[in-house]
Amino acid sequence: MKKLSSSTAIIISMILGIISGIFLQEKAVIFAPLGDLFLKLITMLIVPLVFFNIILGAMSLGKTKSAGKVGFLTLSYYLVTSCIAVVIGIGAGYIFNPGVGIVVPASLLAKDGAFAAATTNPGFWSTILSMIPDNPFKSLIEGNILQIIFFSLFFGICMSKLPDEKQKPVVDILETINDTLIKMVEKILLVAPIGVFGLMANSIALFGIEILVLVTKLFLVFSLALALIHFGMLPGLVKLFTGISPIKFIKKTAPAQILAFSTASSMAALPVNTECCKQLGVKNSTASFILPLGATVNMNGNSMLYGLLAMFFAQMFNIELGPVQYIGIVLTSVLGAVGTAGVPGPSLLVVAVLATAGIPVVALPLVFGIDRIMDMMRTSTNILGDASCAVIMENILSKDENQ
Repeated sequence: MKKLSSSTAIIISMILGIISGIFLQEKAVIFAPLGDLFLKLITMLIVPLVFFNIILGAMSLGKTKSAGKVGFLTLSYYLVTSCIAVVIGIGAGYIFNPGVGIVVPASLLAKDGAFAAATTNPGFWSTILSMIPDNPFKSLIEGNILQIIFFSLFFGICMSKLPDEKQKPVVDILETINDTLIKMVEKILLVAPIGVFGLMANSIALFGIEILVLVTKLFLVFSLALALIHFGMLPGLVKLFTGISPIKFIKKTAPAQILAFSTASSMAALPVNTECCKQLGVKNSTASFILPLGATVNMNGNSMLYGLLAMFFAQMFNIELGPVQYIGIVLTSVLGAVGTAGVPGPSLLVVAVLATAGIPVVALPLVFGIDRIMDMMRTSTNILGDASCAVIMENILSKDENQ
């Protein structure tokens, strides 16, 4: 008998949770502890995962400086396009209001006091200064995500400048700890179907069937925003900087897009993406540097989703976001992507994004059921972003050589 994949098991448990919620109605709250336990297990790992992943990711970024101009331009391109993607996600949420239309029970809000932080709106410089920790260990204990990201990036980049013999012992320890944390995530995901069942049954009991309408609307808005990036922004940038038509660019990279969609893995699509870029005139020396780096740190589709989910849950919980929260969402979404390679699923980083903006995480598993298809879609966009960078950088390098 063929073993069910984790995504299939989660979808089945979500459906069973919905059915249980419909039939049991208010009595379905008895399953709430199953969901709460799963959510606490996820939340438990977010701080150490962000800390160690970003240090390792920052170290790899720090070493790219040796690549000179192309390294700087590549990183700049990835960061800028990811920022734009987050803004598109936030904008789509602002325009279409996918989280509006449901009353959140006070009992659910009482479970999560994190949203109280969203009521404060300090000034611009206060926000910038607050990102720098007085004591990084205190930041780790308190779970201050922005301060953890700042310190981790700074620490990782500076460590990358040390001689290799001094780096290696620390890197070995960090990688061992990180691998252990990822193994813990894998073990927690084994009970994800049980947690999702409990959370869905409890959600239907609390919100009624109307919650499904909201999740469907979220998926439609996500698809629209992703299409804007996939068929508009990325091909448009290629056209702007290289003159290659968007249709040609999309067609030439289609095999890599299809493979990324089917596997939901940027790394799995890397060899095919390299061949597609060669057909667009990218030299192997350029592709071998830009595409592996992009598969690790460039997550346009993910960044957009994080921004959209932040808006979705903020609207769902009727939380007014200010400039400070928006800055936090953008920074956490973009910088967090640096260290998320190898971490299964998006949910852990979403916890960090929501926590940064002071948005409750208790309703996050509502989107787990549709996450597999969203993961496939956004991975296809992620590798298209990698290809767009490779094509643009090759054009810049060829112009420099001809001068």
